[in-house]
Amino acid sequence: MSAPAAPAPPPRRFSAALTRLASAQKSAKGAPAYSRFVNRKLGRLLAAASYVVGLTPNQVTAISAAFTFTGIALIALVDPAPWLGAAVCLALVVGYAFDAADGQLARLRGGGSKSGEYLDHMVDSAKISALHLAVLVSWYRFGDLDRAAYLLVPVGFTVVAAVMFFGMILKDLLARAHRAATGAPAPPAAAPSTLRSLLVIPTDYGLLCVAFLLIGLPAVFQPLYGLIFLGNLLFLMAASVKWFREVGALDAPASADRVPVPR
Repeated sequence: MSAPAAPAPPPRRFSAALTRLASAQKSAKGAPAYSRFVNRKLGRLLAAASYVVGLTPNQVTAISAAFTFTGIALIALVDPAPWLGAAVCLALVVGYAFDAADGQLARLRGGGSKSGEYLDHMVDSAKISALHLAVLVSWYRFGDLDRAAYLLVPVGFTVVAAVMFFGMILKDLLARAHRAATGAPAPPAAAPSTLRSLLVIPTDYGLLCVAFLLIGLPAVFQPLYGLIFLGNLLFLMAASVKWFREVGALDAPASADRVPVPR
């Protein structure tokens, strides 16, 4: 007599997944306004939908990359026009929302993987540089070369965006390694500040995605893009000093405990 078949697993319901995700969110500390108030909510909806249809976090990362790099390709290859702004903005916004969804889906499924985190960061680092290089290509191909000095803006933005991303990732990595080596507890999560979210909005990747809605109007988009670049540059200059001090503080216990070697 054959053994009875195992009962079918209960169906994955969108509303239940959404409710579970509400209590599985990362801290909003330091998150700029669009990312905090718009993108994470869009990502939560996409994560719940992805969970219902059985997608994995890596598949969601791949979907994010497909939308994002489609938008980047449009910037570099198509002569700016009003319709192009709508298409690029939509592709980048959807790609960014799926980027927020992969981590939330991982937490919903019980936790992410090191390989998934690696893949996510690799895609992020590629898009951060490629986006501004696409602007450089677009301005060189379709722009007014009488203002060739303006090409330095996306070049500078590429450097600033890459350094900022690397600095944030490295600072967090060094802090985690320090806690693992010393057993020091993680600092308590501070309450997020709405005022700070608004003040750091020039650094918001979501704001940049929305700004591409105006790429078909170069007289408006170029100054706006330049202002966003300036905001990122000023933030990086200030944050680099703060991050250096925070990383330097990790050396203090080791220095204090070190026994001097007699000469």
